[in-house]
Amino acid sequence: MQRQSVLVYDGDCAFCTSSVRFAERCLRPRCAATPWQFTDLVRLGITQQRAEREVLWVTPAGSVHGGAQAVAKLLMSARGGWPVVGALLMLPPVRWVAQGAYRIIANNRQRLPGGTAACALPSSRNGRNRS
Repeated sequence: MQRQSVLVYDGDCAFCTSSVRFAERCLRPRCAATPWQFTDLVRLGITQQRAEREVLWVTPAGSVHGGAQAVAKLLMSARGGWPVVGALLMLPPVRWVAQGAYRIIANNRQRLPGGTAACALPSSRNGRNRS
């Protein structure tokens, strides 16, 4: 079991990496941030397919939260007033809006500032069967 929460993100995606670096610098969350490409996913209980699809927050107890809920957990671990924002993101209907916004961003991250073609999700996962 790990000692602190872990934020797992796509290290090949410039937008994702820039976002995590911004969070580390400005929010100072209480977690370890690591690209999934350099992480023992099996030890964390994560599949590569899920790690490719969304940012993940893994608690020391092994609970895994993905997408907008991972962002909410990150905010809840930050300093200042950010935990309030994170808690709000966990509550319906804000949670539903956050999930929709996260999916739009994740599906289009290669088009966002800092994004590159390497940020694009594999085409086999761009279909409707993604969560």
